[in-house]
Amino acid sequence: MSFNTYGHLFRVTTWGESHGPAIGCTVDGCPPGVALSEADLQPWLDRRKPGTSKFTTQRKEPDEVRILSGVFEGRTTGTPIQLMIENTDQRSKDYGEIAQSFRPGHADITYHQKYGLRDYRGGGRSSARETASRVAAGGVARAVLAQMVPGLRITGYMVQMGVKGVDRARFDMAQVEANPFWCPDPVAAGEWAAYLDDLRLNHNSVGAVIEVVATGVPAGLGAPLYAKMDSDLAAAMMSINAVKAVEIGDGMATAALTGVENADEIRMGPNGPEYLSNHAGGILGGITTGQPVVCRFAVKPTSSILTPRQTVTTKGAEVDLITKGRHDPCVGIRAVPVGEAMMAAVILDHILMDRGQTGGIRGQIG
Repeated sequence: MSFNTYGHLFRVTTWGESHGPAIGCTVDGCPPGVALSEADLQPWLDRRKPGTSKFTTQRKEPDEVRILSGVFEGRTTGTPIQLMIENTDQRSKDYGEIAQSFRPGHADITYHQKYGLRDYRGGGRSSARETASRVAAGGVARAVLAQMVPGLRITGYMVQMGVKGVDRARFDMAQVEANPFWCPDPVAAGEWAAYLDDLRLNHNSVGAVIEVVATGVPAGLGAPLYAKMDSDLAAAMMSINAVKAVEIGDGMATAALTGVENADEIRMGPNGPEYLSNHAGGILGGITTGQPVVCRFAVKPTSSILTPRQTVTTKGAEVDLITKGRHDPCVGIRAVPVGEAMMAAVILDHILMDRGQTGGIRGQIG
């Protein structure tokens, strides 16, 4: 087994390697009759594609998606949707010198230990290039969500780069699309530009924290134990390349709160219960509350840097290694659209499961 599929009912199987002829995915479980075209998916891929600024890898990929099956006369048929994205700007020669050496911080050594071989050209399946397939699948999920839950919105943004975080008092969602960092704080965005420029010119990289928020999520999605909304979200985000930690709501910060501080108190509003805070991130007992679902994940620094690092070869020799090629100085920048895509896929998956189990019937309050 190689475990390339995620989802329960809305199931996505990704395929392909960073330096192969193409990458893509098979989306199964998509409801029929949903309007869908390549033009609906392309804008999401354009947000993730490389080479969009000096702060991302300069690999030039158009990331043009093709729909090969599952759509007829502009609508989904309910059969598997096959999506393909051709690789057009591979430079496999950049990786020739590391064919026999393991890049520190990469999956090279663990792939070799597990399988006895590895694709050294950019990491093969372990490359972040694979996430383009996820973004394409997320575009399908968004198209279905737009039809099933029109008011649902999913927005991702960066809240921290290295040691530099945003000031929530300056939080402005209009700024997210206005800078190369998806940063909601314009002052922080300016500081990050200078900070990352310095790191990039010194052959270094840095990590980041991404926050993804879904508003308009119906209450009642998820299950109490083995299909919790938060556990599926955590697994989806943790599966993204370079992610090392995931939080829901206040996350790790809740350990410093008292029960009085942490409880999301409830009052009755004109349309039902209203919560006075959202420390839980819109999920209680694995089930959505109707509040915004808030997920946060940490991305480690890009391990491919031009600064020499100590490692070993496949023969066991100790060497100093410089990783050449075109790499993101902060891979967290392009992780924002990926996090949004994974949120969309998980929420749609849970909507379909809920529809199958409860038919959308809800317990009444008031």
